[in-house]
Amino acid sequence: MIRLKTPAEIKTLQEGGRILASVMKEVVKAAQPGTQTEFLDQLAKKLILDKQAKPSFFGYQSSNAAQPYPANICTSVNEVVVHGLPSNYRLKEGDILKLDFGVKYKNLFTDAAVTVPIGKIAPEILKLIKITKKSLFLGVSQAKTGNTLGDIGWAIYNFIERSGFKMIKSLTGHGVGFDVHEDPVVLNYGKKGGGLKLEPGLVIAIEPMTTVGKDEVSQRKDGSFITIDGALSAHFEHTVAITEKGPIILTL
Repeated sequence: MIRLKTPAEIKTLQEGGRILASVMKEVVKAAQPGTQTEFLDQLAKKLILDKQAKPSFFGYQSSNAAQPYPANICTSVNEVVVHGLPSNYRLKEGDILKLDFGVKYKNLFTDAAVTVPIGKIAPEILKLIKITKKSLFLGVSQAKTGNTLGDIGWAIYNFIERSGFKMIKSLTGHGVGFDVHEDPVVLNYGKKGGGLKLEPGLVIAIEPMTTVGKDEVSQRKDGSFITIDGALSAHFEHTVAITEKGPIILTL
């Protein structure tokens, strides 16, 4: 069931989104060669709590996971696309790190992700990161009242495919706001004019996930998803509100 948000709720979500964005900025700065991903997790936790918010991923039970999520953020390295668990792994030159954050503020939820190059990386992978980020904003540009989810997915998918990379179609965005994940499913592909019609009050997480290799993934026992061929991957995400005046990115 889709639950629309009121203007007051969207304003509160934007406050939470600003907290998320500020935390993300600090954690990205700390993501350097030699840094353990579990350090980034604890840093994010401290920063979120310091701002009177809560990490919404900790303890979250998703439908496809065997147990509640045991960390505060997701740290997905290289071929791990999403839901990577923080650990004692030390980042090294040439890695690409996907950081995914969820924040609960005044009982409302925001979600955002970024891909971070660690030190110097291969030109093709730097291009993958830039193209994936741009595809997210192309999708956001279609998140207008009267458009459809298909318009968002079409804009993202066609740009990625024309750029020579692959969209991981089995991983999707989602509704967000009253919970970590809500209806509707937000596909990263689609037909113009197809799917759910967008209306004011709908809040969604748009999140393209891409790879330089095959577009298939497999799920590991810890719940994380990896590319089936071990190819490097990228992921960007923002929480977006559809309003009568156009899309508002709540996690800036």
